[in-house]
Amino acid sequence: MARAKRSKSSEHVLISVVAETYGIHPQTLRLYERQGLLSPARSAGNTRLYDRAAIRRLEQILTLTRDLGINLAGVEVILQLRERLAELEGELERLGAELEQMARDRRMSVDRDKALVPLGARSLARR
Repeated sequence: MARAKRSKSSEHVLISVVAETYGIHPQTLRLYERQGLLSPARSAGNTRLYDRAAIRRLEQILTLTRDLGINLAGVEVILQLRERLAELEGELERLGAELEQMARDRRMSVDRDKALVPLGARSLARR
């Protein structure tokens, strides 16, 4: 039985460990990489190194394929849509913060004495 190996950095895991952990063949991981679904880091010797982000993405792929029966083309579309949604949510948060700052700046720049309408002017406007 082959011994599971970790890379020198405990934050990266070798392909054999990932394959064994998730019950898939290493060739499946290579296929996901060729399809552009996974992008593991590489060592100086060109060994695939899976970090937490790559493993989370693999878990998403496996959930979509195993549990939901979605093919790889569908998985690719779903993952792209999720990434785009996350980008848009970030942009929305940024714009909301910018809008709040603009509102605070505007409130701070209003001269209260000039903003108040004199009582006499109101009575003239009613006539």
